[in-house]
Amino acid sequence: MPYAYYTNLKSKDKAIYRRSDKIETIELSGASNFYPLIQQLETTLATENQKETELILKNLANGLLSNLELEPVTIKLLAARPSHDWGELHGLYEPSEGRRRAKITVWMRTAHHKRVVAFRTFLRTLLHEICHHLDYKFLCLEDSFHTEGFFKRESSLFKQLVSEKPK
Repeated sequence: MPYAYYTNLKSKDKAIYRRSDKIETIELSGASNFYPLIQQLETTLATENQKETELILKNLANGLLSNLELEPVTIKLLAARPSHDWGELHGLYEPSEGRRRAKITVWMRTAHHKRVVAFRTFLRTLLHEICHHLDYKFLCLEDSFHTEGFFKRESSLFKQLVSEKPK
């Protein structure tokens, strides 16, 4: 069942939305190879070391994209989330423009209390923004809508990364 905003989309966008909604997984080959980076990310995030956390984010994000044979993106980790009366911004995906790479920005602290974001939420935010990139570059969709399929793809990546311990 489409989200409420679907009814306001143009027919071209509705077709993109429906295509997106049908795709529920993104399969990684050798997901267990990412487990050490996931562990490092969890440990480093807890230390509140922004520079080191950003480096691990870059390695993880671009490793995932490389796994899917895609070009890297620019990753930026900022401190406290921006907020306004609309809520807090957790992450931001900016598509590539001209020669500029696509850019993913995530924030490591909550807006109000300035606490480090919980690891699982932080990882899901990164994967959410990566899914926007995958919509354009891997699935070749003309737009990236928040569909049920989109959120299932995000969850499929998350499950592969947190449950795939090396054997």
